[in-house]
Amino acid sequence: MPVYEFECESGHVTEGLVKLGTKEVDCPKCNQKAKKIISLCAFELKGGGWYADGYSSSKK
Repeated sequence: MPVYEFECESGHVTEGLVKLGTKEVDCPKCNQKAKKIISLCAFELKGGGWYADGYSSSKK
């Protein structure tokens, strides 16, 4: 089960380990309905790695 972030109308943001199709949950702080939001991604490509090793679109 993936972890999603939810935000209620009061602005509380919480995380939840929920089933894939879950659209909303109850806010644990105020018991209002909290809707799923798009989270910031922590994935970042830096340095050489796969891109410099021959997977880029341009030839050197």
